[in-house]
Amino acid sequence: MQGYLVSHLREECFGCGACYQACPVQAISMEKDVEGFRYPVINNEACIHCNKCRKVCPAVDVNHSLNQIQKAWGGYYNSNSVREQSTSGGAFTAIAEEWMKDGDVIFGAELQGSSNVMHSCISDIKELDKFRRSKYLQSDTKNTFQEVKEYLSNGKKVLFSGTPCQIAGLKNYVGTHKNLDNLLLVEVVCEGVPTPKFTELYIKYLEKRFRKKVKGIDWRDKNKNKWDFEFMKITFDDESEYKISRWFNPFWSIWLQHLMSRPSCYSCPFATSERGADITIADLWGVHLYCPELYGKNKGCSLVTCNTKKGLEFWEKAQERMYGHELEIADALRYQSPMRKHIDANPNREMFMSDLDSMDYESLCKKWAKKPTLKLLFQKYVYGNRQKVALWNLKKRLLKRG
Repeated sequence: MQGYLVSHLREECFGCGACYQACPVQAISMEKDVEGFRYPVINNEACIHCNKCRKVCPAVDVNHSLNQIQKAWGGYYNSNSVREQSTSGGAFTAIAEEWMKDGDVIFGAELQGSSNVMHSCISDIKELDKFRRSKYLQSDTKNTFQEVKEYLSNGKKVLFSGTPCQIAGLKNYVGTHKNLDNLLLVEVVCEGVPTPKFTELYIKYLEKRFRKKVKGIDWRDKNKNKWDFEFMKITFDDESEYKISRWFNPFWSIWLQHLMSRPSCYSCPFATSERGADITIADLWGVHLYCPELYGKNKGCSLVTCNTKKGLEFWEKAQERMYGHELEIADALRYQSPMRKHIDANPNREMFMSDLDSMDYESLCKKWAKKPTLKLLFQKYVYGNRQKVALWNLKKRLLKRG
């Protein structure tokens, strides 16, 4: 890849913002295109042609910064309250709490309002909740790479969490900084970022339907220990709530058909078993099949991979807050397609994106969202993961008696 600044190909820009933050004369701005994704725009009159923007672009060279996974681990946080507040098993909380014992700051993605995700910084563990829970929108890193570098220059210890492409952008930005030992990189597994225009259209629909202002969205609420049902919870300004299961939610159907992801996601070089961060965290999908002892009554389970010596040594301390055990790497990646390959391009994507601009929400969903089959509903509601794990436990008890 040459990178978007040279090729002007949308698939060669991840939107990480490294180029914008590297420009010494502020000649670059990050602006949304017609699909709602941010891309760098250069003010040619202000540009001094120093090429710093191109040197930090992660699309230009990625292979040198990827690492082989050294250890895979599965489990969940020992506190039920933490698991309830987390999207999966609470691994990020365990990492953050261990970090703040002698670290200084943590950077993460924060949902501001109902559909705006920004990277920000905390120095108090009491503020950690703003970084919990998955946000299915691409965060704006703003000037956080600059802040990370400044903290490192002042001898501070920094934990930065983000998607793999954001991690790659930050690594290029800080380069061979003398205090890299003080930087811990934690990436969240990503399956492609959807356009914010769909979420914005959905919010308008909800506000019109319920005649209330949407205050916030939790894309994956557990709804009383239903982690793998991935309920979407909408909170209104009067604190009332609206919830919808994944299997009946048009968002999941359309996104998982790969109809509205960022163009670069369809050729993402970071969707591989070699990882760019010190630690990778994700949901432990398939837990009910190959390690049901970690299912934990469907309250959520985390997958953690340690990809560097630094990450491995740190996780050895953080995992003391967790219940779980080491996994075979092959087993851990079996149900983690985003850690093995990038998403496939959908030939109907352009048509969907055009409809997104011209149709109302209900018409759009009627045309593009797929309804769940009876077979699927049976598998999820009648003989789902809970029932499979219960049967496994029953067999285990009978074998002990026999």
